[in-house]
Amino acid sequence: MYRNLNLNRRQFVSKSAVILSSATLLPGLSFSGINKTLKKVKVVLVGTGSRGSHTWGKNLVGPYSDYVEMVGLCDANSKRVEVAKEIIGTNAKTYVSGDFDLMIREQKPDMVIVTTTDCYHVDYIVRAMELGCDVISEKPIATEADQCQNIIDAEKRTGKKVYVGFNVRFMNESAEMKRILSSGELGKIISIDYQEYLDTSHGASYFRRWHGKIKNSGSLLVHKSSHHFDLINWLLEADPVEVQAMGKVAYYGSNGKIRGKNCRSCDHKTSCPFYWDMTKDEGAMKMYGACEDVDHYYRDGCVWDNEIDSYDTSTVQVSYDKGTQLTYTLNAFLPYEGQKITFSGEHGKLDVRLFYRQPWETDAPFEFRLTKDRKTTKRWTMKPGDGGHGGADERVKDMIFKPNQADPTGQRAGSRAGVLSSLIGIAARKSIESKKTVKISDLIKFS
Repeated sequence: MYRNLNLNRRQFVSKSAVILSSATLLPGLSFSGINKTLKKVKVVLVGTGSRGSHTWGKNLVGPYSDYVEMVGLCDANSKRVEVAKEIIGTNAKTYVSGDFDLMIREQKPDMVIVTTTDCYHVDYIVRAMELGCDVISEKPIATEADQCQNIIDAEKRTGKKVYVGFNVRFMNESAEMKRILSSGELGKIISIDYQEYLDTSHGASYFRRWHGKIKNSGSLLVHKSSHHFDLINWLLEADPVEVQAMGKVAYYGSNGKIRGKNCRSCDHKTSCPFYWDMTKDEGAMKMYGACEDVDHYYRDGCVWDNEIDSYDTSTVQVSYDKGTQLTYTLNAFLPYEGQKITFSGEHGKLDVRLFYRQPWETDAPFEFRLTKDRKTTKRWTMKPGDGGHGGADERVKDMIFKPNQADPTGQRAGSRAGVLSSLIGIAARKSIESKKTVKISDLIKFS
């Protein structure tokens, strides 16, 4: 039975992160200098928080040592980059962020994977292409519409390519949804309801970190929801046209009656339900606590910080060029965690329920139900794969670094996919601020 299923869904990201690598082993892509001899790809990692140091560091250098050579590490925090070097287990040379250009000149990497604080993605993506590198970016590709435009324009100007690490596309449950929708069994998809439930463990973690400030993350509708918007874009093979949204900080931030600078220095440790004793987390103390004197980034920030402005509750409506309507909701303060996604088509309805953590037992973590008429229905279950994010992290890297990787369903995501997923969140934020419908075409020009 499944109760508290942990799918490794959290991402702890440093103040600045980028990997430079070569995706030249990708079949059928127009990367420059395709490695036809299958020699190792030179990579450098810039931004050495947990996501960078582990997913794109330790978990890349070790398992993919036949394909990848890490030659440089860079971070805004001079102490953290040295911690990352130890975690990753590499002899790569270390740099501070101001030496990004120097690192590329000295190490001559083949490609950049950007995993910085979201608002800085554009800086490294564009500069890497200008310096002759292709790019892989963690989601979201950008937090503002002009950043999206700058990336698209730089890609055209330089002839380099940007790809986005949308691991959700590679999850078992996503592949199953794609299979059903692509079969045509439901006919035209008329509407989709997508509900994202974040509990008071995972949800609160965003508001302890830099994600709780829109200036850093673009809001959770950009940082978190870009995964979900991309999933729907990919499943439908359609483009978003218009966005209308409502959202607010209804639970965290100024809604609290107590607050402090961070948990370790707080006077309300015994009374705050969100007190986190970071000193008991050896990894967090080593990567963040021991390095915070450099950049004053406190990993155990207060969830009641008055400056928190990223919405913890939101509803987004999206219309697509093929006629489908999406209603998406996100709540980040619930007593359980999971998702409910329903697809209403001409010929039936698909209900998908994903159980992550909840105080009741289920017979399987993923439940599918296909109903074609009023008398018959079919139910089946699935399990996640092994590895990070249900094996999806490894599949993304396989697609990037291993040769001869088939991509029959188009899981490999380019800059256009990254931009469109970010733009839905950006448009939603603009709609919340203006109380008006926002057209995607008013935010960017692809041609």
